[in-house]
Amino acid sequence: MKHFFWTILLLLIPHYGQAQYSGGGEANPGLLTNVESLQEFQDMRFGMFIHWGPVSLKGTEISWSRGREIPIDEYDKLYLGFNPELYAAADWVGAAKAAGMQYIIITSRHHDGFSLWDSEYTDYDMAATPYGKGILKELAEECEKQGIKFGTYYSICDWYRDDYPVDYPAPDYSFNESRNMDSVTQVQMEQYITFMKKQLEELVRDYNTFLIWFDGEWEWAWTHEMGTDMYAYLREMKDDILINNRVDKGREGMEDKSRSARFAGDFATPEQQIGAFDNKFAWETCMTIGEQWAWKPNENLKSKKECIHTLLQTIGGDGNLLFNVGPMPDGRIEQRQVDILTEIGQWLSINQEAVYGTRGGPYLPTEKMVSTHKENKIYIHLLSKPGKTLVLPHDENISVKSARFLQDDTSLNIKQDNGSIILQLPKKLPDEVATVIELTLDRPASEIDLIKL
Repeated sequence: MKHFFWTILLLLIPHYGQAQYSGGGEANPGLLTNVESLQEFQDMRFGMFIHWGPVSLKGTEISWSRGREIPIDEYDKLYLGFNPELYAAADWVGAAKAAGMQYIIITSRHHDGFSLWDSEYTDYDMAATPYGKGILKELAEECEKQGIKFGTYYSICDWYRDDYPVDYPAPDYSFNESRNMDSVTQVQMEQYITFMKKQLEELVRDYNTFLIWFDGEWEWAWTHEMGTDMYAYLREMKDDILINNRVDKGREGMEDKSRSARFAGDFATPEQQIGAFDNKFAWETCMTIGEQWAWKPNENLKSKKECIHTLLQTIGGDGNLLFNVGPMPDGRIEQRQVDILTEIGQWLSINQEAVYGTRGGPYLPTEKMVSTHKENKIYIHLLSKPGKTLVLPHDENISVKSARFLQDDTSLNIKQDNGSIILQLPKKLPDEVATVIELTLDRPASEIDLIKL
C-alpha cells in the first residue's frame, strides 16, 4: 500500500477568526463571499469528488493522458464508444451518503473539453455518445432527493477547442508561464470566454449547482482580470453560489498564495496534501482514494485507516475534505471503492457530532492527535494511543466539567491542575483506528486560545 506523508504547518494564532475568503477580488471590493453559503459549506466538512468521462475506457488519467499515453486523435474519439449503460445516479449518491459525505462535485467538463451534459453550445458532449444523453440532470435530481448538495467542477482550460490558444502537450508547456497576448489571442479568448459563460449559465440555470469548482487557471491565456470578471459574473447570476480560488491567479503551481483581497475566490484548494491549519480563510483539501483522479484498473487504494486519518487531519486543521472516486466505463463505482467509503461512513455514523458543524482546534493538529470543537464541547481525536494518561495544556480558568469516549459513552477521570488536564486512559481504546474523547466545558470552546502541543 502506498503511504502518504504530509507536513502540517502549525501556526499559533491567538484567537479564532471569522472564516472569510476574499470574494470578488480587487476589481470588486464590495463583493464579499456569501457568509451563509460559506458557513453551510464548512459545516458539511466532507464531500465526494467525481472525475469521469470517456477516458475511463482506457484507464489512464483524465485529460493529462491526451497526447501522452493516448494519441490525441484517438483520445478525442473515445466518446464515440462511451456507453455507460450501468450508470445509476442513485448508486453514486447512495455511495456518497453511505460514506457520510454531504456534497458531490463532479467534473462537468475537464481539461479535455468533454461535457458530461447535453450542452447547447458544443457537440462534444454526452449527447453525442452512444449513451445519447447527459448525466447531470439525473445526478442533480438524485442529490436533491437524498439530501446531498450538488456541485460542479469546470475547467478553465480546454485543450480540445480551437479558440482556446494553449496546446497540451507542447514542448514549451509550463505552469504559470507569463506571456503577453497578441491581438489574435485576445480575440480568441474573448470568444472562448463567451462560450464558457454560456456553459456556466447552463450549469447554474438547469442544474442549480451550489458551487463552481474551477481548475486550469494556471495557463498563460487566463488572466487575473478574467478571473475577477468571471467571479462577478457568476455571483450576479446567483448570489449564494460558492466559487473556489482557482477562478483567479492566486496560486503558484500547487502553492496557494491567494489569501488576500486582491484575488477572487471563496475558499482555497490544496491538492493531494492536507492543508495547513487555517481558521481565518476557508479551505478544502482534494485528494484521491487511489493513485489517479480518473478510474485506473487494479490501482492501489488507501486503507480505511488512511482515509479516516486524512479526514480527521483535515477537519482538525479547520478544512473540508473533497475525496475523489473515479467511476468505471460502464458507469459503476468500483465495489472496492464503495466498500472503503462504507467503512468511513460506519465510523462517521458513530462519531458524527465530532465532525459535522465543528471548527478545527483549539489544539493544533499533530501526527498523533487532532481536535475539533463546537458550542461547549472539545473533541479530541486520537490517531494513536498516547499511553496510560493523556496530558493536555488547558486554561486553568476554564473548567472541564466531564470527559467521555464518544464511541461507547464511557466516562473518564479528569484531573485539572497547573494549567493542564490529565485524563486516565484504559489499556485498550474503544476504536483502534481513531478514538474520540468529548470534553464538556463550562463555556463555549471558541473562547479558548489556540494551543500548540
